[in-house]
Amino acid sequence: MDLNQRTAGVLLHPTSLPGPHGAGDFGPAAYRFVDWLASAGQGLWQMLPTTPIGPGDSPYQGVSAFAGNPWLVALEPLIEKGWLSQPALPDFEALKVDYGRVCPWREQQLRAAAAGFLARASAADRQAFAAWCDAESDWLADYALFMAIRSPLKGQPWWEWSPALARREAAALQAARQSYADEIAFWQFVQWQFDVQIRALKAYANERGVRLMGDLPIFVAHDSADCWSRPELYHLDEHFRTTVVAGVPPDAMSAEGQRWGNPLYRWDRMAAENYAWWTARVRRALVQADVFRIDHFRGFAGYYEIPGERMDAKVGRWLPGPGKALFDAIEQALGRLPIVAEDLGFITEDVHALRDACGFPGMKILQFGFGGDGSHEFLPHMWPRASVAYTGTHDNDTARGWWNAASARERAFAGSYLACGEHDVHWALIRACCNSVASMAVFPLQDVLGLGSEHRMNVPGVLGGNWGWRFSWEMLDVAGGNEPARVLGLITAASGRGPFELLRLP
Repeated sequence: MDLNQRTAGVLLHPTSLPGPHGAGDFGPAAYRFVDWLASAGQGLWQMLPTTPIGPGDSPYQGVSAFAGNPWLVALEPLIEKGWLSQPALPDFEALKVDYGRVCPWREQQLRAAAAGFLARASAADRQAFAAWCDAESDWLADYALFMAIRSPLKGQPWWEWSPALARREAAALQAARQSYADEIAFWQFVQWQFDVQIRALKAYANERGVRLMGDLPIFVAHDSADCWSRPELYHLDEHFRTTVVAGVPPDAMSAEGQRWGNPLYRWDRMAAENYAWWTARVRRALVQADVFRIDHFRGFAGYYEIPGERMDAKVGRWLPGPGKALFDAIEQALGRLPIVAEDLGFITEDVHALRDACGFPGMKILQFGFGGDGSHEFLPHMWPRASVAYTGTHDNDTARGWWNAASARERAFAGSYLACGEHDVHWALIRACCNSVASMAVFPLQDVLGLGSEHRMNVPGVLGGNWGWRFSWEMLDVAGGNEPARVLGLITAASGRGPFELLRLP
């Protein structure tokens, strides 16, 4: 994908899609949403990480950097194949994901589908499954075994497994593969269907001029298949516990700093392998997306190391990251990289230098631009072309919510700059992003719809109650007129980011 081409898109995680099965997925609603994007002249659909969710239902703390989120596997294709009967539907909430109810129910349906596949699959489907497992074995074998062992232990972290399994002794692994053969096959089946479905969705979107934009967290979770399968690549002690962890130091936003708890990479050992693990990870990401954002890009220039025993981030130190050598190695193997650098937060000149040396666009958040004066770096007239402009992200309040919570000074400045008020601030922010020189412009669907704070996706630092927002088709079809798509299409077309024909000029 050409990152210099002017385009616009919408940020929406698939779980936020409508549907009868408790959460959005890669089913019919995803295809309908692609059609809606195309009708509005949008060329991008940005998602959050589609890897498995972790604590607090976060998509940024999953058990694998390579696997897909099982709960995004749509049930309709499994029913069409004859592997799954039409399930009886619980009384799920329509506008919010209740993960505590949805995930166990979906797992039950996926297990029934896997049993149906085993009993009734055609020879061609069996062959396709076997071929896919063989092609993805580099990551799939360890992931499926990890999940198979983990399930009977009810989520017990891998460093507390039996010493032989934690140390990956050959005899213990072979015995586990035999004991858990059926469970391994189940997790392989789920991942196969995830891959089949996201590839089909990507092809459908691309045919309609819509590119998928993924999201790649920089770090992996400690309790993950990645860490268990290659513990030597992380800072762990002899008992596989973290000696140092990731986070950010105290700042104006947090007096305690942020202790994320992810294990830190042994960059020296990754470099000795010419960054093969990272190359494999990016190769996998490019199967599922046309372009992707790397979260916390600043960690590649320099990262904050917190002692493992600390429960806050007040004590720590900055250390140099791998720098451009990492991306040179990946690019040598895979070609030009379609990466957007998430360069927000505490950013030093070395981060800008690395971003520019790699040729990656950075991110500009328009909500952040009104706390100073006319020279603020997040105001559109200050942006460089190599930027992705956002009204806000999944971590921010919605445009309407931001306006309502802003100080009187910020509202006055924004109102003057954008020529707007409370009723149209969302469109004014979108128009300013579109009319800027930034190569790409992306807007959360909540901003396109002009929704308030109660519709935001995530409140950073708050555990629970996040990641559950969903919309309804009625929100997109205002009074039967598809008004949000019409207005978004006009703004996009007038700014040279979409089909000019959408203006319908005389």
